[in-house]
Amino acid sequence: MLVVCWSPKGGVGTSVVAAALALRAAADGADTLLVDLAGDQPAILGIDVGSREGVGDWLGAGDDVPIDALAVLEVPVAERLHLLPRGELGATDRLRVFGGLITAGGRCVVVDAGVARDSSWAPLGHRSVLVLRTCYLAARRAGVVDPSTRLVVIDEPGRALRPSDIGAAVGVAPWIRLSADPAVARAVDAGLLAARLPRSLRSLTVPS
Repeated sequence: MLVVCWSPKGGVGTSVVAAALALRAAADGADTLLVDLAGDQPAILGIDVGSREGVGDWLGAGDDVPIDALAVLEVPVAERLHLLPRGELGATDRLRVFGGLITAGGRCVVVDAGVARDSSWAPLGHRSVLVLRTCYLAARRAGVVDPSTRLVVIDEPGRALRPSDIGAAVGVAPWIRLSADPAVARAVDAGLLAARLPRSLRSLTVPS
């Protein structure tokens, strides 16, 4: 299972959603790999990877780097959950090869793609998770998406638009609506998301 979380606009909550999906999958008993292409996962999860190399370094290293070098880069986060850090992300010409490798072992793989669209993963039969706030600009940037896309809408007080409006703009109904929750911000700021997943994120499950 390959799940790719993305958004056309930064600061939406894509990385938190990706982390929560990975944590929930691991808690449900699945061996899970969280792939960080945005760069924020170590801080969100409260782990220190220092200057450790990551997926970006592997992608840019060329064909002479062995396939098993990827496994060496993984960092344990919790029981059944490992993180593949971002590293120095440059060209991603080997992204399709990389995707095939990380999904070959039968693990649940959650990719935090940040603001990169998920089209590069299309040949791998992934599940696309689009994360948007109730913001017209973000919905407009996303455009009409594939009907199989799962839409997560972060609903904030005081916004003029409703989750259903965002769904209408991108062409899919909201899969999950998450209310903006100060407890999530506090958990992330304290580096405690992996240890104390807030109740509001527990409704997230890896899409089938």
